[in-house]
Amino acid sequence: MTSIDPAGSKLQAQSSKLPAGTAGYDLIIIGAGPGGYVCAIRAAQLGKKVAIVEKRSDGAKTRLGGTCLNVGCIPSKALLDTSEKFYEAKKHFAEHGIAVTPSIDIAQMLKRKQGVVDTLVGGIAGLMRKHKIEVLSGSGELLAPGKVRVTAADGAKTEHEAQHVVLAMGSVPIELPFLKFDGERIVSSDHAISFPSVPKRLVVVGGGVIGLELGSVWSRLGSQVTVVEALPQLCPFLDGDVAKALQKTLEKQGLQFVFEAKVTGAARQGDEVVLSGTAKDGSALSWTADRVLVAVGRRPCIEAAGLETAGVKLTERKRVQVDGHLRTNLPGVWAIGDLIDGPMLAHKAEEDGVAVAEMIAGQHGHVDYALVPNVVYTEPEVASVGLTEAECQKRNLSVRVGKFPFLANGRARAAAATDGFVKIIADAKTDRVLGAAIVGQRAADLIASIAAHMVYGGSSEDIARTCMAHPTHGEAVKEAALDCLGRVIHA
Repeated sequence: MTSIDPAGSKLQAQSSKLPAGTAGYDLIIIGAGPGGYVCAIRAAQLGKKVAIVEKRSDGAKTRLGGTCLNVGCIPSKALLDTSEKFYEAKKHFAEHGIAVTPSIDIAQMLKRKQGVVDTLVGGIAGLMRKHKIEVLSGSGELLAPGKVRVTAADGAKTEHEAQHVVLAMGSVPIELPFLKFDGERIVSSDHAISFPSVPKRLVVVGGGVIGLELGSVWSRLGSQVTVVEALPQLCPFLDGDVAKALQKTLEKQGLQFVFEAKVTGAARQGDEVVLSGTAKDGSALSWTADRVLVAVGRRPCIEAAGLETAGVKLTERKRVQVDGHLRTNLPGVWAIGDLIDGPMLAHKAEEDGVAVAEMIAGQHGHVDYALVPNVVYTEPEVASVGLTEAECQKRNLSVRVGKFPFLANGRARAAAATDGFVKIIADAKTDRVLGAAIVGQRAADLIASIAAHMVYGGSSEDIARTCMAHPTHGEAVKEAALDCLGRVIHA
């Protein structure tokens, strides 16, 4: 599924099949993560009566925002920011003529991180009040089309009815049977954002986005970090040259990588964990660590919501099966975000949520999944959108590839951030931009300028003829586009 089909007669036909007498709300959303709360706000903007169910709480208050805000995207970025500043002060301030001897206060770092999270959680609660969205505190369960049961923390149960139900429960870290989370020595990303001290040795199982980001945090603060990855490169969604550039810069920062290796077991020995594994050739491997972060992916939260009991169909991968309009097989029941196929990304879930709200209101909601950006928030950042060069080759597409190194960019030079490059892939016949990747400072922001051109089918010529301010990192995007055309200026 590359995009959502516009709403039409099929949507109206399905809505008419809802049970007679279904009332209460226009829609109930189970899950208040980025997909759920954004869906709620958009539906309220469109005049719908909305309730949202969320089980996460701190006892007195419901905590909206889901994994992303509470234990994922936001707290990890707060830690990345702090650790980057510490690393810069320790390693690079001297070359700027700044003399300091930095030390890290972990308690203060965690306090700041939590303050950022709490402020944003409170902000979402304010948005719910602003849009008159009712928050139902507890665990949501789909009983049938149009019927939801909410079980509060004290066990009290209430039932609610709505014309539509949107499933938005998100996902949780995958736990390996031989690496059970204990929350102390063998942990998930939920725990790795709150280590009370810097681990002397940290082993990260999995070389994907989460493992690299949190591995970077603790490496910058002084931990000896080893990343064990079963595949031959980091982040398999990246082209090989992009992944290699990322690996090279992270190795310069002190991270160590072991590729084509599998962890097969763990034994707790006091305050240490001894991991056993195998290399590609079958030889035995072993690692000893103070803490082990298992970051091998996430799985949808489907069990507690009673989906299978209610009759919701799942795919072979145990994700909720939806059609081109994000509808499940049950009338009036929709699913978005991490529950369905596609990248498990907060911004993708938000787009799903907006599309569903608009389709429920009879509008033409739309998401182009081919243009959902991927970002790794390491330093340097890595961002990509569209097709990779390898995917183009598999599709037998004839392409031109333009690249420009930040080493030749004036702003990057001035900022001492010359690692990485911009890569743009354009169709050799039409010049339409098919994909792009950026390794470098501010890559996450720069990728948006390329994605904006791709939305309307723009070409490398369009990007090349866009006037970029000087000196900026954005000039590297223009130069990569020029390189696609064979007329790069500054390299």
